[in-house]
Amino acid sequence: METTNKSLMLLIDKRIDEPGGIVRLRLRAPDGAPLPPFTAGAHLDVHVRDGDIDLWRQYSLCSDPACNEFYEIGVLRDPNSRGGSETLHRIAREGETLEIEGPRNHFPLHEEAPQSLLFGGGIGVTPMIAMARRLQVLGKEFTLHYCTRSRSLTAFQSEVEAAGLSDVVVYHYDDDVGTTLDLHAELAGARGESHIYVCGPQGFMDWVISHAQAFGISDDRIHREFFSASVDVSGDVFEVVAEKSGVSVSVSAGDTIAKSLSRAGVKVEVKCEEGVCGTCVADVLEGEIDHRDHFLTEDEKQEGDMMCVCCSRAKGKRLVLDL
Repeated sequence: METTNKSLMLLIDKRIDEPGGIVRLRLRAPDGAPLPPFTAGAHLDVHVRDGDIDLWRQYSLCSDPACNEFYEIGVLRDPNSRGGSETLHRIAREGETLEIEGPRNHFPLHEEAPQSLLFGGGIGVTPMIAMARRLQVLGKEFTLHYCTRSRSLTAFQSEVEAAGLSDVVVYHYDDDVGTTLDLHAELAGARGESHIYVCGPQGFMDWVISHAQAFGISDDRIHREFFSASVDVSGDVFEVVAEKSGVSVSVSAGDTIAKSLSRAGVKVEVKCEEGVCGTCVADVLEGEIDHRDHFLTEDEKQEGDMMCVCCSRAKGKRLVLDL
């Protein structure tokens, strides 16, 4: 898991409006200096600020990991979001700057795998494009399945062609039955040590993951990255003790640990607020955790010594955190 808190102000060098309400942004250092290197699957934390909007959002890098002259990200305009993507679509203009942190990689590519199957749903294809570029350089066997609503709404087609990936990308369109993804056949043909990667809307990801598990593919070979997720903050009241700070708070139903601690003066850095980015992970010293995030692996959740405090809760009456 590759993580960095490096902060940069980057210039929007190029804005490309893609089909399907997606904008592709090319970011460079204002002085033209090389950017920090990244690995396939990495993302940037982007600070989105305009008026009352002040949010951090995560966007996967779709550019070539071998190139450090610029970064490229894709941003879907989502009217049902909390305003981050709408704002970024509005304010992102060539010549403007954006504050970013990263790159970070919580979705790394396992380069030693003999075969990789990449499944990208809509905007979830962005990290897959970077993975495909890297796998192509390595000469590995792989296929990228790119699922969208319609051919006319499919972004990044010119990018896929320019990168020489046309022969390894298979397009699937919801409105064209002739292109339907036969997930059963694809997984049935996977080799014993194949690795599966999936990113996209939650329903799409659940579909791919459940089928992969049904085929007996072990969890350590099923890799996933959520862009967003619904957050359930219901439950009973419980106590949280921030041991280092000497603070104890009560977390009610509908509230979160992070917000409760913040009101008591214990600052916890939070970015996505949906349990997908891992910024708010805290060590747990005592208590049983009700994990509700999509960031920690199943093994990490079973260990029971860390949690995402932006969304997860306690199974019992008390948690003690190393904060």
